[in-house]
Amino acid sequence: MADNQDFSERRQTRTPMDLSFTDTHILCRFVTETGRMFPRRMTGLSAGQQRHVARCIKHSRNMLLMK
Repeated sequence: MADNQDFSERRQTRTPMDLSFTDTHILCRFVTETGRMFPRRMTGLSAGQQRHVARCIKHSRNMLLMK
């Protein structure tokens, strides 16, 4: 029966590429307490993922959702 599960029932993991600027609770993981973004060597993200996360953080800051 496990093979016949619906896709909506399976737990879907979120990748950094799925993040939006409104996901501030997740984006806070990539920012220090002083507001600086963690470098790639600390986050373990690929270059493209790091650029996407940085863009989301900057967009979130501009919309005053994050400090």
